[in-house]
Amino acid sequence: MFQLQPILTGELITLRPLQSEDFDRLYDVASDPLIWEQHPARDRYQESVFRKFFDEGIASGGAFLINDNSSGQIIGSSRYCAYSEHLSEIEIGYTFLGRDYWGGRYNAELKYLMLRHAFQFIDSVMFVVGDRNFRSQQAVLKLGALADPSEKQKHSDRIIFRLRKEDYAKHPHRYVK
Repeated sequence: MFQLQPILTGELITLRPLQSEDFDRLYDVASDPLIWEQHPARDRYQESVFRKFFDEGIASGGAFLINDNSSGQIIGSSRYCAYSEHLSEIEIGYTFLGRDYWGGRYNAELKYLMLRHAFQFIDSVMFVVGDRNFRSQQAVLKLGALADPSEKQKHSDRIIFRLRKEDYAKHPHRYVK
């Protein structure tokens, strides 16, 4: 049985279920407009917009809070969503990290922990990325995920990437530095 909100612990970070009382501390991270500049929801740094995003995360039952293990600081959030037992597929998305944690080991470990957990139960992971979010596109490509051109017509402002279990199994540590 796929557990959507396990506690996942790595060397650098710990993911735990997002809780209602996390709003203020997570919004402190999310209130930076530069985090959202390439994202389709560029106004998510505004408190009312972020509140809706946060509440949807809580309601999803698959959202995580990300803590830096060394400092104890909250550094961002991610979630599992769109789980399909029938298709043996899940989406990893709605991820953001504070800018101090961009482009390196923290996002790598985040994805590694989530992928390692997911691939115990399912065969395919989807990433839905804004067509102008070049940072996230590059990060997903580093994982070995491939764009699915058949999905482009359904989501004109998004690119759907897929990573299959058998491809990930060839290089499970490829994104961990």
